[in-house]
Amino acid sequence: MAVTMDSESARTPQPQTALTKGAPSLLPSGILSARLGQQGKHYVCGSIAAVTNIVVTFPIQKVLFRQQLHGVLATEAVRQLQRDGLRNLYRGLLPPLLQKSTTVAIMFGLYEDFSRVLLDHAGGSGIPELVTRSFAAALAGTAEAILMPFERVQTLLQDHRHHARFNNTAHTFRTLLTEYGVRECYRGLVPILLRNGPSNILFFGLRGPIKELLPEATNKAGHLVNDFVCGGVLGAALGIMFYPLNVIKSRAQSQVGGDFPSCRTVLLTVWRERGGSLAMLFRGAHLNYHRSLISWGIINATYEFLLKLL
Repeated sequence: MAVTMDSESARTPQPQTALTKGAPSLLPSGILSARLGQQGKHYVCGSIAAVTNIVVTFPIQKVLFRQQLHGVLATEAVRQLQRDGLRNLYRGLLPPLLQKSTTVAIMFGLYEDFSRVLLDHAGGSGIPELVTRSFAAALAGTAEAILMPFERVQTLLQDHRHHARFNNTAHTFRTLLTEYGVRECYRGLVPILLRNGPSNILFFGLRGPIKELLPEATNKAGHLVNDFVCGGVLGAALGIMFYPLNVIKSRAQSQVGGDFPSCRTVLLTVWRERGGSLAMLFRGAHLNYHRSLISWGIINATYEFLLKLL
């Protein structure tokens, strides 16, 4: 099977045709699509899918963050959250809600836009479509990093060591900007760039072929299950693959002020602190696997479902 950078929702000029496989639209044809535009709906579907995912999986993400930051077992991370109290369980929700709803919209929307523009310009040039779509995916992933200050604030609000200093999202942003400047908001940018581009290339490149390997869906529920499995498997695999970069990112972003150590320096620091153990470096990876399985299953299934709906 040839691996292409296509998925059922990504084919142009009519991205929803292959997905529905002849099934009628759930809404009268063209009503919402006309309002959103052919490409605008990819941004809207991505954003709503991200919001759905964040609300469902935020507590799991918080446990995972504590493991990445402190290298503790999941049970200890849960105990920390219990000591923080129910009042603080969704503390830090707003930054990922704003960030993810925007970045996932950018991820899907810009991928579609970049793919369309690049394929138009590459027409007849002999450049393989795989290369063109890979470049589009990398560009979309790089563009997502513009919004990483939300990820930065989320890290600080989830770290119990900063509970007394930062009250909420607005207060954290104001403190960082007034006391440290814009650069402090982009602490940890390099590991995010190293993560976003390659992970986007693999996600968009493999979700179509993976879905083709699944049993053919004959109804809406079948499509929903296949999209969940496809997105979940990819998300879980990519989560494990790029886990060390997320550990570096979490560690770098937990610092406020001072020098900006390189990725290598942060990695070596974490490596020494955890006794040079690969297992300790990947502590929390099993929870990240399950969280990513659920998160990207929800995102992919919701996104594809909304495309049909529109």
